[in-house]
Amino acid sequence: MSELAEGKLLASKTTSEAEKQDKRRFQIELEFIQCLANPWYLNDLAQKEYFEDQTFLNYLEYLKYWKRPEYAKCIIYPHALHFLDLLQNHKFREYLKDYDVASEIHSNQYYHWLKWRHFDEGNVGEGSRPNELRDNVENVNGIPFNENPGGGMLNGQGTR
Repeated sequence: MSELAEGKLLASKTTSEAEKQDKRRFQIELEFIQCLANPWYLNDLAQKEYFEDQTFLNYLEYLKYWKRPEYAKCIIYPHALHFLDLLQNHKFREYLKDYDVASEIHSNQYYHWLKWRHFDEGNVGEGSRPNELRDNVENVNGIPFNENPGGGMLNGQGTR
């Protein structure tokens, strides 16, 4: 085999390996992002003090690229991106250590998925809790949510 042919073979193997590594990294990051939609998982991360590790916080910052449309379309649980934004706030990360906060967030998610996914203007449905949901969605444990799902989820100053 000539040196040129060997070089091309080596280059194709390297490209193939790089593509496999990129695909694997994509899958791992996607799976992790999806986990962020689970308030119990976030509570566990907070309890185990992952949010105290600057390297982990830098990783969360890095993952914000998933909000770009070409990546966001792969996400099944859009709350994951919402929580990714909220996790940029130190107070929210501290609140997550509290079981009651995780429970409140879980409850709000449940009722959102139960009733608001099929919201028909003026007809919320029997047994729904529209006022309580609205109030809780706008304010989880004192942290107001922004109306803009693409932007930061805290008010403009990043305060409660």
